Amino acid sequence: MATLLHRLGLASVRHRIIVTLVWLLALVAVGVGAATLSGTTANTFSIPGQESTKALDLMTEKYGAASAGATVQVVFEAPAGETVTAPENAAQIAKAVTDLGTVPGVVGVSNPLDKANPAVSRDQTAAYASITFGVQPSEVTDEQRESIIAKVEQARSLGLTVEADGEALSNPADIGGASEILGVVVALLVLALTYGSLVAAGMNLLTAIVGVGIGAAGIVTLTGFVDLQSTTPILAVMLGLAVGIDYALFIITRFRHELRRGLAVEPAAAMAVGSAGSAVVTAGLTVVIALAGLSIVGIPFLTEMGLAAAATIVIAVLVAITLVPAILGFVGVRALPRKQREIAGGSAGDEIPVGRGFIAGWARLVTTKRTLSLVLAVAVLAIIAIPFFSMQTTLNQRAAEGSTQAKAQAIMDSRFGPGVSSPLLVLVDGPNAVGYAATVQKQVAALPDVALATPAQPSQDQSAALITIIPGSGPEDQKTIDLVNAIRDTVPDADGAEVYVTGNTAVSIDVSQKLNDALPVYLALVVGLAFVLLVLVFRSILVPVVGVLGFLLTIGAAFGATVAVFQWGWAASLVNAGSTGPILSLAPIIIVGILFGLAMDYQVFLVARMHEAHAHGASPRDAIVTGFRQAAPVVVAAATIMFAVFAAFVPEGNDTIKPIAFALAVGIAFDAFIVRMVLVPAALALLGRSAWWLPAWLRWLPELDVEGAALERKAPAPAASPASTPASASAPAPIDEPSSV
Repeated sequence: MATLLHRLGLASVRHRIIVTLVWLLALVAVGVGAATLSGTTANTFSIPGQESTKALDLMTEKYGAASAGATVQVVFEAPAGETVTAPENAAQIAKAVTDLGTVPGVVGVSNPLDKANPAVSRDQTAAYASITFGVQPSEVTDEQRESIIAKVEQARSLGLTVEADGEALSNPADIGGASEILGVVVALLVLALTYGSLVAAGMNLLTAIVGVGIGAAGIVTLTGFVDLQSTTPILAVMLGLAVGIDYALFIITRFRHELRRGLAVEPAAAMAVGSAGSAVVTAGLTVVIALAGLSIVGIPFLTEMGLAAAATIVIAVLVAITLVPAILGFVGVRALPRKQREIAGGSAGDEIPVGRGFIAGWARLVTTKRTLSLVLAVAVLAIIAIPFFSMQTTLNQRAAEGSTQAKAQAIMDSRFGPGVSSPLLVLVDGPNAVGYAATVQKQVAALPDVALATPAQPSQDQSAALITIIPGSGPEDQKTIDLVNAIRDTVPDADGAEVYVTGNTAVSIDVSQKLNDALPVYLALVVGLAFVLLVLVFRSILVPVVGVLGFLLTIGAAFGATVAVFQWGWAASLVNAGSTGPILSLAPIIIVGILFGLAMDYQVFLVARMHEAHAHGASPRDAIVTGFRQAAPVVVAAATIMFAVFAAFVPEGNDTIKPIAFALAVGIAFDAFIVRMVLVPAALALLGRSAWWLPAWLRWLPELDVEGAALERKAPAPAASPASTPASASAPAPIDEPSSV
């Protein structure tokens, strides 16, 4: 692989104009596609084939599209000491209902003061109107949402407290906002400090933006042909930007290293792709496998998220091994700080030592105090992970504090009870549905935690009946989950009638349960994959064990911190969490997949250098210090950039992205700065030579050369005076294919 990548890098830098134009044309093409072919994205989550989802489809069939259309609840609250039924207040509500009915796309508005079907609190201080659109939530336009809010504000000006909530008001996530801009700015700052060169920093960032731009625009284009979640492109942008910057960083850092060694520009770019590019391809493949592996859980929206993000990673890898060397051909020695450009033109022995101060001293400290370092690292991560054991998940997210949705929820909960805004729907379907529905209604009404079971509403053709159930608890309460299970367990089907439980709350419960069941299976898969990969890379048993245990501690600590902030509310205002409560149920499995790939990246980049030093005869402790000194500065820079990109999506991201971005940011910090910088070197120092032991029966396994060591061994020595060699100088003679894989 190293030789193939070397040749690819050499071809890219020699034909840099063509390579650059091809990538720019690709960016323009997908950009045009995104602008002209894009469609809408969905804000709701469901799994085809589940009882609740099947029932929603039946409702649409039996009762029309409006029965499953997007809804809004507009809540009216009278001033202190007054009631909503007072003539003046009643007139204001009637006017507001009439105005809301004029919003384009609205197919129905209920009057809460209608004596035939009132929706007034017992103390008559509050009432709510239900607005129904004729389309799904993802199809409600921004103009329709803005019109609803405008009508609410108009009604509010008359003296009543008027707030609105509902799935129709959920705005789709957008890309290209403040989060992405903040992430780019912070990344540029870190890159400039890392390189000491604005040229190198700008080039690194530019190539990453090209890659993520192509990936994001491609996904947006697909929305015109495939139903995608609104979170899918945001997740792809967040991950693609982070890894795109990091992968380019590894290539550029190695290129600068080769320039300092005395190579000319073209050979240096080729060697960078052949060596660091091998690690980039291995790391990218690991992340792609982890993300594509999300498809094994059999949840369509999770599969699409994983595949879209994986495709963005593939593009980031291709950019790193083709576009980056092409741009390096244009930049040349300007990738180095001014003071180092003359040194780059010296002899091969003039290489500037990197990281021999604090980094090497830190490695010696950790390996000397190895037992204490290991115990402290494990203890810190274990303590942070404690909240993980109380993690709750849901698809019903609370609205951001201070929003009209949050205010509406508060009024509904206090005046009508926590279950009114999230009712359950019991659908009886079949030839005998109407006759059997009365029996079902009585059975459900007798169950615990049922505040109200309405009389059955038959369909027009009498083939179905719909019963609305108001739970006595909220959608996230365990009592509501128990009620859904109780209805399914205790209310049997009858001859000619099948009973289904559905509604947004039931869908959320079903999806959350499916995701919770899939998480252990997926975690076992990625842990097994990590172990096999590390065995192949390091030809060791104990090094992979240390790496996997470190990954599990990273996951636990990331989940623990996320639960503490987003569920318990600790320091929630500092990160602008917006709302607190159970964690979004799809977040844990996505976090596991992404953190797995990134954690293995750092393990490979860091320990591969230690392994190489040990293979060249260094003692176990010296190998750790040498490898740490060589790889740690790049890993620290890469982790800092990735942390900054993910963290930028927390204060300004939407409610779906915020907990995921936070978990990824802190997870990267824990993994890079505690696990890889403390736990791993301390554990390897304790293990000594046994860390690199491989049983005889496994020595047939192929060796993965992820650092291009074989390529470097066979490469000719650098020229004595590369400064005199033009950028277009020919590369070293072809290198034979290395014996290692």
